[in-house]
Amino acid sequence: MNKKIKYTNEKIGKVEVVEDFLPKPEELAFKESNVKVTLNLSKSSVGFFKKIAKGQGGQYQKVIKELPDSYSSHFSAK
Repeated sequence: MNKKIKYTNEKIGKVEVVEDFLPKPEELAFKESNVKVTLNLSKSSVGFFKKIAKGQGGQYQKVIKELPDSYSSHFSAK
């Protein structure tokens, strides 16, 4: 992108001011408190989660974390 922008002194036209609709920075990332636990999983289970994470371009730890979160929220709602 070495193409230079050529500015002119032309009139812009009718300008519309848009109200700020973006969330505050602290609202962008909801942080839930976490508890660290030690968990033993089989190699095949970890391999499964790694495969899922790789397909999504994410981390397998987050995929594993999502499973009990989804489970608990599903049954807490009932």
